[in-house]
Amino acid sequence: MRATYILSIEALVEIDRRVDRFECGIGPLCKAPAPHLIAHLQAPLRHDTDQPMTDETKRSGSTVRLLALAAVLGIAAGVAAIYVRSAADSNQGALACAGDQKAIERMKPLARGEVAGVLVPDRPRALPELTFVNAQEQPLNLADFTGKTVLLNIWATWCVPCREEMPNLDRVQSELGSDKFEVVAVSIDLDGFKKSVPFLEELKLANINRYAEPTGKLFQALKMAGRAVGLPTTLIIDGSGCEIGYLPGPAVWDSEDGKALIKAAVGES
Repeated sequence: MRATYILSIEALVEIDRRVDRFECGIGPLCKAPAPHLIAHLQAPLRHDTDQPMTDETKRSGSTVRLLALAAVLGIAAGVAAIYVRSAADSNQGALACAGDQKAIERMKPLARGEVAGVLVPDRPRALPELTFVNAQEQPLNLADFTGKTVLLNIWATWCVPCREEMPNLDRVQSELGSDKFEVVAVSIDLDGFKKSVPFLEELKLANINRYAEPTGKLFQALKMAGRAVGLPTTLIIDGSGCEIGYLPGPAVWDSEDGKALIKAAVGES
């Protein structure tokens, strides 16, 4: 069974401002308290025992319940809308970027099978400033990869789907990595390389370079751009730094489907 996507709980808890994404960690063992509104809904509405239940009181209680239920449904609809918006944002003209249109045309028919979930926009899409560090703690951004197609993968050691995806990303880098393409897997663990490097070494993943961004700024920048709801999140970026593919969730990137899509992005048959 394919690993599932870890949805960020932040969209739900923001209403109460009581749980911070990076305090909680959104890991599989994280148990965030219910949003304040939902927690109150779980308790029955109480009435003063000295006062009889009149028809007016009953109607008032029913109205409160309906309004509260509508609010909760609105929250759920907002979370679901994030996914719909992600697909729609791929085609927003205001976010256009002077990138590789031909790569997009090559990729569209190949987003299928093991990579069917990849969203290929109608035109290259601009991305916000994305910064992280390499193993030498040197700051990097997308400009440092100019001229190279990048498979940017955002992951963390506590994310089970991410952990399962890393070996096939390492194999992709081993087979397809070149001066024209690189898998750039950026860990957002709060402890940075102290967490990610031992994990990668334990699995003997030696082909992908070590990158990290422990401050949360990278995830936040992608979130503001509609490109980070949970982990893993993967972007295919052309040599001009423009998004030409986006996947919210895991994929088998070293499958024939995955490699065909990557080769199309790079411009190789």
